[in-house]
Amino acid sequence: MIPNDFIVEIADWANDADRDACRAVREQVFIAEQQIPPDEEWDALDASSRHVLARDTQGNPVGTGRLTPTAMIGRMAVIADWRGRQVGLAMLGTLIQQARARAFPAVEMHAQTYAVPFYEKAGFVRYGEEFSECGIKHVHMRLELAPAESPERPAPPPRPQVQTIAVESRDQALAETLHLIGDAKRELCIYTRDLDPALFDTEPGLAALKQLATSGRGASIRILVQQPQQPARRGHRLIALAQRLTSVFAFRTPMQEEDMQYPSAFLLNDARGFYFRTLGNRYEGEVVNYAPGRHAQLLEFFNQVWERSEASDELRQLAL
Repeated sequence: MIPNDFIVEIADWANDADRDACRAVREQVFIAEQQIPPDEEWDALDASSRHVLARDTQGNPVGTGRLTPTAMIGRMAVIADWRGRQVGLAMLGTLIQQARARAFPAVEMHAQTYAVPFYEKAGFVRYGEEFSECGIKHVHMRLELAPAESPERPAPPPRPQVQTIAVESRDQALAETLHLIGDAKRELCIYTRDLDPALFDTEPGLAALKQLATSGRGASIRILVQQPQQPARRGHRLIALAQRLTSVFAFRTPMQEEDMQYPSAFLLNDARGFYFRTLGNRYEGEVVNYAPGRHAQLLEFFNQVWERSEASDELRQLAL
C-alpha cells in the first residue's frame, strides 16, 4: 500500500523556508538525538547538493536527505514519530531517481551500521571495514545504477568558443555583465561590495536581471553584499526589484572579517562564465564566457562564504 500521509519533494537549499525545514529535521535527529557537533553537521556541500524533504499532510517537515555533486547520498534523517512508516524508503527512492537523472553510474554513502539492513533492502552493497565518523560506527555502501530509460535525446550542443576579454572601462564592464546575464540559464551568483550601481542600478542591467528572474525557468539570483548600507541609503533599484521577486533574489552579508575584507568582486552564471575583478571597487578585470575549472573554484568559494553569511538587516528591512 502506498502511504498517503506524507509527501516527498525536492527542496531548494537557497530557499529560506526549504532550508529551515531541512535543518529542523537534521538538528532534531543528528544534533539533539545523536549528539553530533553542529560544526560537523553543516558543511559547504549543502549549498551544491540536491535535497529531498518529506512533509506530513499539514506541511510539517518529517524527513530529509541529500545527494551531493560527487554522487554521495547522505544526511538521511527521519524524526522519531515517523520512523517505520516508509518515509526513509520514499526519500531514498527520490534521491536515487535524481542520481539517475544526472547519469551517475552509481551512488555511495557512509551508512550508520545499524541502518545497513535498510539500505541493503534498497540494493546497496556494503564494502570495506567499519569506521567511526562523528563518534558513530559507519560502513561504506554502494548502489550500481542502471541508466534511466528516456527517449532519445539530441546530441548536446558543441562547447562554446572560449572568449577571454580584458575589461578596462565602465562601459565595457556593463556590456560584458549584460552578456553574462543573458547567457545564464537559471542561476547567477554575485559577490559585490555595494551592489555596483554602475552595473546593476542601470536600466540595461535591471532589465537583464528582470528578464532572467521572470523567465519561468526557476531562476535563482544569490548576491553577497559586503556593505549593504550604501545601496540601502542610495535607494538602489535592484533592491526594489528583488522585493517584488522574493522567490528569485536572495541577499546575504558576510559576517567574518576575512569575507568582509575580501578585496575582489565577481559575477558567475550557470553557463560556466565569469567576470572577475581583482579590486572590487574598480571595473578592470577578466571576463571568460566558458571556463569550467576557474568557474568551479569561484563557485565553491562563493558557496562557502554564502553558508557563513547572514541575511542583511538593511536589505531585509527594505524588503518588508
